[in-house]
Amino acid sequence: MTKVFPTGNREFYLTSPSPCPYVKGQRERKVFTFLGGEGAASLNALLSQRGFRRSQNIAYLPACDGCSACKPVRVPVAGFDERPWRRTLRRNADLIRAARPPRTTSEQFSLLRAYLDARHADGGMSEMTVLDYAQMVEQTPVDTLLIEYRQPKDEGGELMACALTDRLEDGLSMVYSFFEPEAPRRSLGSFMIADHVAYARQLGLPYVYLGYWIDGSPKMDYKRRFGPLEVLGGGQWQPLTD
Repeated sequence: MTKVFPTGNREFYLTSPSPCPYVKGQRERKVFTFLGGEGAASLNALLSQRGFRRSQNIAYLPACDGCSACKPVRVPVAGFDERPWRRTLRRNADLIRAARPPRTTSEQFSLLRAYLDARHADGGMSEMTVLDYAQMVEQTPVDTLLIEYRQPKDEGGELMACALTDRLEDGLSMVYSFFEPEAPRRSLGSFMIADHVAYARQLGLPYVYLGYWIDGSPKMDYKRRFGPLEVLGGGQWQPLTD
């Protein structure tokens, strides 16, 4: 870890190179800073507008040598085209959304483990323990929600999906989401994004931040389907075009 530069009373650091999980043969580095104190929420919102992402009490931005493949993207709520997602929304119309404080439960962790084992058995989070999960959710200095999606109580009230989401000054930032892997027809990952757009609209927030998009990456390319997207480039948010 190398200190990069101070900005006012804020210090930023640069990580050592490590293998990139998205671009084969590339080494990734990140610029990051620590979040904390009374101004953490405002700082997180400001950094999100500049392409940073939050993980626990850290805000980070890719800073890889010779590579700029990771592009921050967000959905403008007012222009979101819901038509491609109407069938997905109808399939999940029975689910009940509940925004809860960032407190973990054994039910959530069981769902997370099922999701990781089925979808990301060889990923970086494959060995996540219940303590790791508690730290991911509860170690937050900002306005964070756990948004649960459940079946109605008369159907058992089963937890089907969950999203760790930050509420920013100008939108919702989806930090991490997971869902029941044995319900593929529901397309729960896509549903949660479309529903977050609807939720942001209800809250009067103009954007849903989706993290990074990498052109051609199977792990990331699905995000461009939630158009029209905006991408951050050259310090400006602009429409993502073909």
